[in-house]
Amino acid sequence: MTAWRAGEAWRAGEAWLAGERQARAALSFLAEPGDPLLGGLLRSMPACAVLARLADGMIPELAALFPVAAQSAPPEPGQVQRSLKRMRSRLEELPSPGSLDAWESDGIRLACPGEPEWPTQLDDLGDRQPVALWIRGKADLRFACLRSVAVVGSRAATAYGALVASELGADLADRAMAVISGGAYGIDAAAHRGALAAGGPTIAVMACGLAFCYPRGHAELFTAIGETGVLVSESPPDGAPTRPGFLIRNRLIAALSRGTVVVEAALRSGALNTAKHARDLNRPVMAVPGPVTSAQSAGCHDLIMNMGAYCVTGSADVLELIAPAGRADGDLAHGPVLPADQLDEVTASVLRTMNTKAGRGPATIATLAGVDLDTAMRCLGLLSAAGLAERCDQGWRVRKVS
Repeated sequence: MTAWRAGEAWRAGEAWLAGERQARAALSFLAEPGDPLLGGLLRSMPACAVLARLADGMIPELAALFPVAAQSAPPEPGQVQRSLKRMRSRLEELPSPGSLDAWESDGIRLACPGEPEWPTQLDDLGDRQPVALWIRGKADLRFACLRSVAVVGSRAATAYGALVASELGADLADRAMAVISGGAYGIDAAAHRGALAAGGPTIAVMACGLAFCYPRGHAELFTAIGETGVLVSESPPDGAPTRPGFLIRNRLIAALSRGTVVVEAALRSGALNTAKHARDLNRPVMAVPGPVTSAQSAGCHDLIMNMGAYCVTGSADVLELIAPAGRADGDLAHGPVLPADQLDEVTASVLRTMNTKAGRGPATIATLAGVDLDTAMRCLGLLSAAGLAERCDQGWRVRKVS
């Protein structure tokens, strides 16, 4: 019997299932990524309540709540109950606490809405935002995304496209911008490698679980990304890639970044799907022009001509479109986004409990600051987003400013 089975195991309150965070982790195994049904329900009730009703077989009760919760048009009759029954059927397949412990030991952590590392711009996805994110790597996801650019394109990249993507990734990283891409062959890999060569953080948004990491040929690249950046997925750690999963994943690339650059793409490239998500989220969409004779640049030209994408030829063009108001691209230094003297008194007291060397756990920080744990976690999230604090192996510490 697994830790998430219905019936008596659930009623007994398995230790791993105590709380909203654990319930969201469980739901990430039960629902398909980006499921608007689950997103609508989670706006109406806590994740624990959704999971409890699934475990108890309360399918009609949950289905009755969906029309109230839905942000979009109601689904076809019977579709809601079928989806809920499919989720419930997966309860028997949920992993044991031992598997979860093994993934945690392997460096895979969980982030949920409202937690310090959760990027708040994912709220723009509405009911299609992830129920939770699985993360591996040394960077703080929320802070890295504050100044970030998505660089995407064709897997079958030409030498021209790979060169442009690599140089763009390096130039952006050199200007303290995190480079976000999908970890695939071609343009994605070139952008990641360019950022790594410049010593900057890069974020790989995976279409599979982080214990799987597809494509296998990029194992060394993913290890390098984890050393300075972060890998992230909404799929559970053991989730295998699926063909629809890559397109579903693209909305996260667009939502996490401040703008999307398509370096090279054919007319039917999946990178154009990412660009459309960015446009729908009101993020700047940019495209690099290529040779008029190249089919691999036809999608970029179509974005510029018919979708209103900005034509960009380098990092200066990109930064002009996404740099914070009042800042020139050269001013995007590695310093904090919010000066320490602008913090409220409680957050400032939390900051004073830390130093730039050894980290401290949240409970210790809360005690030293004289606040409760929830307040400490909220303040740590603000400090992380402001670039004043960072996660480390021992907990949290003051972020060094270079």
